[in-house]
Amino acid sequence: MTESSAFKLTYATMFNPPEELHTRYEATLAQKKARLGEEYPMFIDGKEVKVDEKFEDRSPIDTGMVLGIFQKGNAETANLAVTAAKKAFPAWSHTPWEKRVELLRKTAALMDERIYEFGVAMSLEVGKNRTEALGDAAETADLIRYACDQVEAHKGFVYEMGHDPLVGYRADNTSVLRPYGVWLVISPFNFPCALTGGPVGAALAAGNTVVMKPATDTPWTARLLAECLRDAGLPAGVFNYVTGGGATLGQALIEHPDVAGVTFTGSYGVGMKLYRDFAAGKWVRPTILELGGKNPVIVTKHADLETAVTGIIRSAFGLQGQKCSAASRIYIEDAIYDTLVNKLVDATNKLVIGDPTDRKVWLGPVINKAAYNDYQNFVDDLKHNGKILTGGKILTDGALAKGYFCAPTLVENLPYSHQLWKHEMFLPISTIGRVKNLDEALVLANDVSYGLTAGIYGNDDEVAVFFDKIEAGVNYANRPQGATTGAWPGFQPFGGWKGSGSSGKNAGGLYYVQLYMHEQIRTQIRKA
Repeated sequence: MTESSAFKLTYATMFNPPEELHTRYEATLAQKKARLGEEYPMFIDGKEVKVDEKFEDRSPIDTGMVLGIFQKGNAETANLAVTAAKKAFPAWSHTPWEKRVELLRKTAALMDERIYEFGVAMSLEVGKNRTEALGDAAETADLIRYACDQVEAHKGFVYEMGHDPLVGYRADNTSVLRPYGVWLVISPFNFPCALTGGPVGAALAAGNTVVMKPATDTPWTARLLAECLRDAGLPAGVFNYVTGGGATLGQALIEHPDVAGVTFTGSYGVGMKLYRDFAAGKWVRPTILELGGKNPVIVTKHADLETAVTGIIRSAFGLQGQKCSAASRIYIEDAIYDTLVNKLVDATNKLVIGDPTDRKVWLGPVINKAAYNDYQNFVDDLKHNGKILTGGKILTDGALAKGYFCAPTLVENLPYSHQLWKHEMFLPISTIGRVKNLDEALVLANDVSYGLTAGIYGNDDEVAVFFDKIEAGVNYANRPQGATTGAWPGFQPFGGWKGSGSSGKNAGGLYYVQLYMHEQIRTQIRKA
């Protein structure tokens, strides 16, 4: 966090942070609260841009709290941003990779310096508790650095290939990975920093120029990221930050013929529509999608139950279950079922819910009115078809009535044929099922359209079987820090199989930055 501190904030270490984290967070919170409601322009071609229509960014903690006024961009905005990025592309793509990396590492360093600003913004804007919010920002800086590290390790991805055996000639063959052009990044509300900054960093490190459009629920966090890119000295037009609705601004960006590639993180339905719309261009363009999950946890009779409880609760209810990696399905072997369920219920009932800027609070609100209504509809369904063990209600006492607070909910006795075993609810709701053995659990775990993350608690032999047979991109065994959540760049690259992802390469991993480049082979013949 500081040069004098040995503490490194990650999702795995956040549960026992030093006191300095709290004092600095609270000081920044007071500063930010004193300046709520300011208007924020977009960044296009190095300039701040305002439009006639605006929208308010309100906190889900208290819907009367206006965090900021943002611009409601439209098709004209989309064209301005793409045109600026296209104009900047030739110079940026021909900037030596060493210089691009230097500017992006400076961006990451600025994020480190401003980490408490990011953390406070995400607590107020998303409803993340302070450690989750700070972790999101820290992860973003590391994602940017990791992309830079990969470009540097491969020396810009220029490789000498074999020499053709031509008598009387020398044949030189060189493989070069080159950027595509204008890259569009459409990011979600739940990780508005990491899922904006990670793709943006990779695209820029590869030599593309970028248009970044955050979710309408979370424009403030992305604005702070844009300020770091600006202050790091990236040239005008290399990055462009625009705000507005998905159906208007977002759709215009997707349909723009000069957008060369897109990264989208969000729901399966929206992502598949984007995939089809983007395919309507003149040629096939790269499309990187992360489309959610329905993530299983398997607990066998050989598991350490205390470790399992800790990991399951953190993954089921961290960020109110609004993670694509949330542990939303829990399969427990029959021999330990009753014991573990009782422990899970007890741990869930101890969770503190409220204003996530409060140090004592672990669960904040869900993101918006639509999610709040979805929670109530899902709970009504579950009450009629299963047994609610914890939660199952909205929270409206005192100050909670001003926001979107939902009690963490565990459900058992839901028939495996019920749709909510396979539907991503994206809320603090997890279903619990009884299984005879690991084989049955694996069949159920894989019987969904998704394949993002998965977890197991069991012995070494069971873990080996699980890793071999599970159909998911990110998998954890016996992990107290999170049964299915908590990936970190360079440690657990994050991406999914099946309906959870399109590229087969995980963000923050060995193969990700290459997705933002295409290969060119250069053959030159000279007489010997």
